[in-house]
Parts: sequence; C-alpha cells; structure tokens
Amino acid sequence: MNRYLLTLLAVFAGLSLTDATAAEKPLKVYILVGQSNMQGHAQVRTFEHLGMDPQTAPMLKELQNADGTPRVCENVWISSIGHDGTEAEKHGQLTVGYGASGGSEPKIGPELTFGITMQKLVDQPILLIKTAWGGKSINTDFRPPSAGPYVFNEQQIENFKKQNRDIDEARQQKAEATGHYYRLMLAHVRKVLSDPKRVCPEYDAKAGYELAGFVWFQGWNDMVDRGTYPTRDQPGGYDQYSEVMAHFIRDVRRDLKAPKMPFVIGVLGVGGPVEKYGPDQQRYRGVHSNFRNAMAAPASLPEFEGNVAAVRTENYWDLQLSELASRWGKVQGRNRELSRNKDLSREAREKQLDAYKAELFTPEELEIYQKGTSNAAYHYLGSAKILGQIGKAFAEAIDGL
Repeated sequence: MNRYLLTLLAVFAGLSLTDATAAEKPLKVYILVGQSNMQGHAQVRTFEHLGMDPQTAPMLKELQNADGTPRVCENVWISSIGHDGTEAEKHGQLTVGYGASGGSEPKIGPELTFGITMQKLVDQPILLIKTAWGGKSINTDFRPPSAGPYVFNEQQIENFKKQNRDIDEARQQKAEATGHYYRLMLAHVRKVLSDPKRVCPEYDAKAGYELAGFVWFQGWNDMVDRGTYPTRDQPGGYDQYSEVMAHFIRDVRRDLKAPKMPFVIGVLGVGGPVEKYGPDQQRYRGVHSNFRNAMAAPASLPEFEGNVAAVRTENYWDLQLSELASRWGKVQGRNRELSRNKDLSREAREKQLDAYKAELFTPEELEIYQKGTSNAAYHYLGSAKILGQIGKAFAEAIDGL
C-alpha cells in the first residue's frame, strides 16, 4: 500500500474518531429561572437599537438573518413555562418569542443571547429549560425547603392586629404559598429531563445529558417588600435574602442530583450603577445598593468558591436610554395636563405636545428612544440591547465556572 493511500486512511480514521467522540458527548442542559426579567419584556422591534451602537452591532448580526428576520438557532433547543403566567409549555428551536407573552409582537428575555453565546462556547447542541413567572419572591414563592417556613416578624404581626386580620389564617395562606414555584420549577425540569428527545431531537440517550449550569434572575419583589425586610434601608437589611439564596443553591443542586452544577446569580441592576444615579434616583440609592450586595453575597461563601458567580446586571444598563425615558415621562405628564384642558381641540393639543417634544428631544434622540424601549424601567426598559448583553454575560459566567 503506497504512502498516499496510508495517509488518506489515517485522515479518514481520524475524522471518524472525531465524529464518534462528538456524538458521544452528553447533551449540555442549562436551567434558567426567575421572575419577570427572566421572562423578558424586550419586543423584537428593539433589535434595531443594537445596530445603532458600534459596540453591540455585532450582536444584532447574531440575532437576525441577512434579510432582517429573527434567527432560529439550529443547535439550541428550549422548553419554557411561565411565559404567560401559567404552566403551559412552549418548546422548540431557540428563537424570538420565548420571552413574556402579551403585546403586539414577540418578546425576548436573556435566553436568546444566552443560548447563542453558550452554543458557541461549547460547540455542540444544547438544551435550555426555562421557568419564570412574573411577580414572584424568593422569600415565599421560590422559597427552598431547607430555608424552613416563612415566619412573620413582630412588625408584621402588629400590622395584622391593626388591620383586624386573622393571624392564623394569614399564617395558613403564607404556608400554602411558600415554595409553590420552587416545586413547579423542579417538576418541569424533571419532566423535560425524563424525555429530553421530546424537546431536543439531537439527544443521544446513550451519551445522556449533563446539567451544565443554572441561572437565577430575580429580585424585584423581594427588593420592594418592606414587610419581609423592615430594615432594608440599613446595612444588613437584606441579610435574609442572602441566607435563603444560599439555601436555594444547595437545595437545587441536591434535588437535581447535581452537587457541583455551576450557578449564576443575576444581580438585579435596574437603574444602572448607583454611583451614577441622578438627583431623582438618590432616594433609591441605599436600598438598591443594599439589595444588590445581598444578592451577590452567596457567591463569596467559601463553599461556593469557583462554582457560583454573581453577574452585576447594572453594568449593562443603558444610561442614555434611561435618561431619554425620563424625558419621555415629562412628555406623558404634559399630555395628561393638556388633556384636562377641555377648551383645547385635539389638533391644538397635538400641536402643543409636538412643540414640547421638540424642546426635549433632538430627532436623533427621539429615534433612539422609540427604537430602543418597549417597556418600563423595572423591566430593563424592554430593551433587547440591555437584555441581550445580560444573556451573553450569563453564558460567559457559566463558562468561566
């Protein structure tokens, strides 16, 4: 046999070995859990804003096809519940529309750029399991078993008495609500993992699957809960959140039999870095800072070193977009004021409102605001630019663990 033929045989043998090795890799499974910001409220129309910034323009190319239609990720599969507030499942190849339901067009959350980024990092098919319901806390709704029952503090008991509320009934209602969404989350994850091929046709039962990461993105309902955290504006006021979060990580790993599963805490960052808060935001500075530190704290525990990371989502807040949204609030205020003036015709009101807009915005600024936002500030302005960067950061953090 000549040397050329031997070389060819060796090459083909190597290719076959490589293909076989790739096929035998376990399916990488990533779990995404949280409340409304994990659901995601960025409408697809805000994609265009990514292209208006040279730093995020490359991301837009990953989200869209050449003709501007949303990309469908061939090697990323997703099963999602909670997008509409129920347990109804939506599954298929990852694309737009796996954000929160409602509105005139599909929405995205962090899952889209998370999946795109993670698939590039692992270079193999992956499966995302997403469970997210709006308006849910970790102190009650997602409370993990080892955190124990929710116990009303003295101030809450006193408030119940002032309201002539039945304390035993309040305790019973709280007990029934405690951990309900933690159990729903586990039930759905287990359902998907009982038959991965139902969601991901690429699944190879012989190779199995690997729970390769968990992302938690939540916080709003705890941050604004004065009852559970009565000293939230003081140092240590949110320590209870940190304690329950640590229990959550331990319990999820135990219940899913994945003791070293990488875990990322998406630290609530609505409003951006507190050191850049303007005059209107200063009254929130202490609470926001305390809460963010409490969310991130478990990642610093010795037991979680190297396998839990905190991603500060404030770093992806768009300061320009936020400032423009604040200006738009003034426009809405002027519109309400003009609407109360019954002596003005509709045309006169519109003319005055247009003049006021021209005082507050340049045409370029108005275009940025209109293309960049689709929801309120507590939903990261419904901005694909913000949520897209957050999803990418979550994936890179998982990979770093």
